[in-house]
Amino acid sequence: MNPSNETHQQQILPNVYNPLQFTIVLPHSDTNSNPNSSLSNPSNVNVNSLLSLGIPRKRRRGRPRDAPSSNQVYNLPSEFSNNQQPTPHLIENSSNDNHFEGNPNVGSNQTALLDVSDEIIVINKEATSEALIALSAGFPADILTEEEIDAGVVSVVGGIEQVNYILIRNHIITKWRENVFSWVTKEMFLDVVPSHCSKLLDSAYNYLVSHGYINFGVAPLIKDKHLVEPNTKGNVIVIGAGLAGLAAARQLMSFGYKVTVLEGRKRPGGRVYTKKIEGGNKVAAADLGGSVLTGTHGNPLGILARQLSYPLHKIRDKCPLYRLDGKPVDSEVDAKVEVAFNQLLDKASKLRQLMGEVSQDVSLGAALETFWQVDGKAANPEEMSLFNWHLANLEYANAGLLSKLSLAFWDQDDPYDMGGDHCFLPGGNGRLVQALAENVPILYEKTVHAIRYGSDGVQVVTSGGQIFEGDTALCTVPLGVLKSGSIKFIPELPQRKLDGIKRLGFGLLNKVALLFPHLFWGNDLDMFGHLSDDPNRRGEFFLFYSYATVAGGPVLIALVAGEAAHSFENMPPPDAVARILEILRGIYEPQGINVPEPLQSVCTRWGSDPLSFGSYSNVAVGASGDDYDILAESVGDGRLFFAGEATTRRYPATMHGAFLSGLREAANIAHYATNRALRAKVERNPSKNVHACASLLADLFRDPDLEFGSFSAIYAKKDMDDKSMAVLRVVFSGPAKKAQEGSRPDQQHSNKLIFQQLQSHFNQQQQLHVYTLLSREQVFELREVKGGDEMRLNYLCEKLGVKLVGRKGLGPAADHVISLIKAERSKRKPALTPTQKSGTSKPKSGLKQRLVRKAKILRNNSPFPTASRDGMVKVVQLNRDVEVEVGNDESLKSVVNGGNGSIPSVNTGSGSMIESAPNLNVDSGVINPSNIQNAQHGWDLVPTSNVELNGKMQ
Repeated sequence: MNPSNETHQQQILPNVYNPLQFTIVLPHSDTNSNPNSSLSNPSNVNVNSLLSLGIPRKRRRGRPRDAPSSNQVYNLPSEFSNNQQPTPHLIENSSNDNHFEGNPNVGSNQTALLDVSDEIIVINKEATSEALIALSAGFPADILTEEEIDAGVVSVVGGIEQVNYILIRNHIITKWRENVFSWVTKEMFLDVVPSHCSKLLDSAYNYLVSHGYINFGVAPLIKDKHLVEPNTKGNVIVIGAGLAGLAAARQLMSFGYKVTVLEGRKRPGGRVYTKKIEGGNKVAAADLGGSVLTGTHGNPLGILARQLSYPLHKIRDKCPLYRLDGKPVDSEVDAKVEVAFNQLLDKASKLRQLMGEVSQDVSLGAALETFWQVDGKAANPEEMSLFNWHLANLEYANAGLLSKLSLAFWDQDDPYDMGGDHCFLPGGNGRLVQALAENVPILYEKTVHAIRYGSDGVQVVTSGGQIFEGDTALCTVPLGVLKSGSIKFIPELPQRKLDGIKRLGFGLLNKVALLFPHLFWGNDLDMFGHLSDDPNRRGEFFLFYSYATVAGGPVLIALVAGEAAHSFENMPPPDAVARILEILRGIYEPQGINVPEPLQSVCTRWGSDPLSFGSYSNVAVGASGDDYDILAESVGDGRLFFAGEATTRRYPATMHGAFLSGLREAANIAHYATNRALRAKVERNPSKNVHACASLLADLFRDPDLEFGSFSAIYAKKDMDDKSMAVLRVVFSGPAKKAQEGSRPDQQHSNKLIFQQLQSHFNQQQQLHVYTLLSREQVFELREVKGGDEMRLNYLCEKLGVKLVGRKGLGPAADHVISLIKAERSKRKPALTPTQKSGTSKPKSGLKQRLVRKAKILRNNSPFPTASRDGMVKVVQLNRDVEVEVGNDESLKSVVNGGNGSIPSVNTGSGSMIESAPNLNVDSGVINPSNIQNAQHGWDLVPTSNVELNGKMQ
C-alpha cells in the first residue's frame, strides 16, 4: 500500500453526551504501538502541542527544517480545552453518511443510541485531557486498538461498554503518568469506577500492565515490584542486551519468568554505546551509537529519564552551514535551496501517487535528482553543494543511500512521529542502559551461532559450543546480523521472514568523537554543518554535534553518512582526524580562533562490527512497512520471538522503537506461554464427559428451534425474554457448484485442490461446525438479513461483532444455556416439539439495534468456504476429537487451538498426511483472526457419517 494514499480515519462520536466527544484526524492505529508519554504534568497538557506533528522525523534528524505542505498536522478543535467539558454537537456536513460511515462506533439508529447514553460512566470532568494523555501513549480517541481487540478487553466491540472501558483505561494511564515513580494498583480506582464496571476495570488494568503501558521503568518502587522471584512460568532466553532485550527481560522477570540474557559484547546496550573519553585532565562521555531522543511526547525513554531524575537537553534548532572555504553560507541562498529541496520532496510524494505500485521499484534518490536537474538548471556550484548537503542529511536520517531508499515507502513511519523536542541525555544514553541492566542476569561475551526451536522448547548455541536450553527464546539481534546469516536457525526460518529480512534495508552511520583541551566553537549552538564539492563525499563530516553541554567536557562529534560512511570503514583514524581538523581550522581560524589538537579521538566502525553489521534499518526499494511486521512475527508455535528497532513498523530506526518492541514481545511471550499451559492442563486432565457433551449438543441441534440456511439456533422456549441467550451454530461444508462458478479461476483451482485433499481423507462427508452465544433478539435479527448466508455471516461479524468458536470454546455460560434447553426438552412430548424454520417466527417489534465496531473482513466472492493459495490446513486428533487448524497467518495461529499455531500433522488413518495444502478460509473470509475466539481448543471438523479416524469411530 502506498503511504501517500493512506486515508486517515476520522473518529467521531455521535450527538450525545460523551466524555470523548471531539474530532481528531489520526493515523490508522496498528498492533505494534506502545509509546509512553514523558509529560511531566499530564494535567497541564497543551492540547495542540500534543497533537502537532508537522515536522516528520525522517527530515528532522540533523538540521530541522520547515515541514512541506503535504504533511499531516493533527489538531484538536479550538472549542475544546482542558478546562471545558465537551459540548454535545453534530459536525455539519453535506453528507452525514460520510461521517458515520467512517466511524465504526456509529450505526444508523441514532435514536437507539440516545436511549442508552445515560449508561456512560463519569469518572471525572477531565475526560478530554485524559483521552489526550492516552493518545500520547498510542491509543486512539474513541476506538480500541487491534491489540486490545485481540486481547478481548470487552465482550462486544463497540457500544457503551467500549466507551466505558476507554474512559477507565484513559484514567488509569493518566494517573500513572502523574506519578511515574510509583506502582499503580487496581485498588486505587475502586472508589471512582462504579461497581458494575469492575470487570472493565480488571480488563483495562490487566491489559495495561501486561503490555507495558504502565508500571514500567527503573524507579525504586517499580524495580521492587519487577524483580520478583521466578516461579514455574517458564525459562526465557533473551539474545542481545540492547534496549529491546533489556526491556523484555525486565518485563518478563516481573511476570515471574526465569530469564537469561546472552550478550556477545562485554557490555550491555548494543548499538547504544556511551564511551568514556579521557585525555590530559579532561574526562567526558560521548554517544557513539544511538544519541538523540527523537521526540519527547510519548517517548518511554523520557519516562525512564524522569524516573532517574535525569534532565534532558533540548537540541537547539540553530545550525549554521559553512562553505568549502570556511565562510558561512549566505542566509538567503541557504533558505532558497532549503525551500527548493522541500518542494522536491513534495513533488516526489506526488509522483509516487501518480505512479502507484510502480513507485515501489523506484528509488527516492532517482526521483529527487531528476527533479533537481529539471528545476535547478541555473544552480551555481554553491547551490549544488547545498543541495548535496541536504541529500546527505536525508541519508543520515535514514541510514541509507538515497539510491537504495524506496520512493513509495521511505517515510512510511512519519505519521507516527512522537512529536516534541529532540534531546540529548546529559552523561549519555548509557546511563539509561545501566539502569535497565541492573539486576538482570546477563552473560557477556556469549556470541550466538545457532538457535534450535521446536514444540518442546529452544536451544541456543554460543561460541565455544555452549548450549542454553529454555522454553522460549527472544532474538533481538540487529537486522544486519540476520542479513549476514551468522546465526543458523534450525529449522530454517519461514521463507516469508527470510524474504522480509532480505527486502528491508540496513544502513550505515559512523562517527568521530574528539575531546579538545577547551571549547573553541562557542556554547550558543548544538550543531553546525560543512559543505562538500564532491557528491560522492557529501556525507563525509557533513554535520558536527556539540556535546559540550552534555558530555562533561569539550567534545565534538563529526558524522559520516551515505556513501562516505562505507568508505570511512577503511579510512585510518589519523587520516580521519586530520581531515576533521582541516575543516575546523578552515572555519574558525579566519575568525581568529585557534583550533588545538584533540586530546583523544574515537572512530566508529559499525559496518564491520560482527555484532551489528550496520547502524539502523530503512525501507529499501522493493520493501514496505509490512516487512517490519513480518520481522516481528514469532515462529515455531510461539517458541521463537523477535524484537528490535527493525521489528516495529511505527518506530523503526529509533531507540524508543527498540525499547517498545521488547515490551511488546514480553506480552506476546506471556500470552503464548499461558495458552500452552492451559492446553497442557487440558491434555493432562481430559474431561470424562467430553464425548457426552458433544453428543448432547449434536442431539439438540438435530431438532433446532430456528433454522435458516447454514445457521441454526437452540434456546429455552419457556423464557420469552428476547434478551435470553441462544446457542447459534454455523455449518460449513464443501463448496457448492454455484459458489465455485462465482469465484475467480485461480480460486476455483485452489478450492478444488483443498477440498479434494480433505475429501480423500474424510470420505467427502466433512462438515465444520462453529458456535457462538447470541440473544434470541440477535438470532431473529440475523435470520431477517437479506442476501443469503454470506450476508448473514457479514452481519454476524460486522454488525454483532461476535466470535465463532469450536464447541469446546463456548464456556460455562453456554453450558448453562444447554442444560436449560436439555431440561426443558426432556419434559416435552416428541410429537409436540416443533422445529421453527426460516420465516415461521418473527422478532418482536421495536428492537434496539446494537451498535458495534466493524471487525476487519477478508472478503471474496464465494458464500461458502474457499481456499487461498498460500497457507496450509492441518488436521490433527486431540483428545479423540477432530480439530482443524486454519491457515498459516501468525495472528490466526495465536488464537487457534489456544495459540498452538503449528501443530504437527497427524496421520489420519489413511496412511498419508494432510499438509502443504492451501489455506482454508472457512467462512468466505468472514471468520478471521479478529473474530475467532481465543479458546483452548480450535474448530470442530465433524463427519456427517461414521468415519474411522485412527481406528476409532467418531
